[in-house]
Amino acid sequence: MIFGSQVMPRGGSMFDNFYKGKKVLVTGHTGFKGSWLSVWLNKLGAQVYGISEGLVSKPSHFEVINLESIVDHTILDIRQRDSLVAKIKEIKPDIIFHLAANAIVRDCYDNPAQAFETNVMGSINILEAVRSTPSVKAVVMITSDKCYENVEWEFGYRETDQLGGKDPYSASKACAEIAFSSYFRSFLHDKEVRVATARAGNVIGGADWAKHRIVPDCMRAWSEGSHVEIRSPNSTRPWQLV
Repeated sequence: MIFGSQVMPRGGSMFDNFYKGKKVLVTGHTGFKGSWLSVWLNKLGAQVYGISEGLVSKPSHFEVINLESIVDHTILDIRQRDSLVAKIKEIKPDIIFHLAANAIVRDCYDNPAQAFETNVMGSINILEAVRSTPSVKAVVMITSDKCYENVEWEFGYRETDQLGGKDPYSASKACAEIAFSSYFRSFLHDKEVRVATARAGNVIGGADWAKHRIVPDCMRAWSEGSHVEIRSPNSTRPWQLV
């Protein structure tokens, strides 16, 4: 759902050097998607900063590629609002990609309160920082395609479909979407900052060692000669390559 818009320049090099020299903050940069995004932004010439609570798996893509050597790396829980806001003010980023989250559905079942605290209040803390950091010109908030009310139809959901969530993970992402919309319409629509949310599906690719994800689970089981447990065999899943 795009709340603001900005036309990207066209040209010879990728994004016409749009990111070159810009300060870009990635939250969740130690995770699977965040680490890949950080590498790409570095290749595009950005000065990349990262905020994350810590490593999400062992082994870790962050460690394998020695990402700490190319990213200004900060360990910080996004639920700590005052510390987070102070750190973002110190960085003075031009662009923020917010990926830090409780991203595993099963883990959110095990600790639903933490899931809501991180995925909703943590995201609100990011938006609070954006409100008080004039350097920020663009924000991309990553949520999930599970933010829609699951009515079990066969075709894909649209941005205008009803938000919902039968499980804590899905519900927390729907709540985050509502919070983003509220902050944009209440505080950010008249500022020089562009805000968008991206509702990602199941992202797969190299260096994903997280537990309770179907592709890494398959790789682990097959490499050990074990059977794979498919937790929801009747589900239809969309896939995106990282």
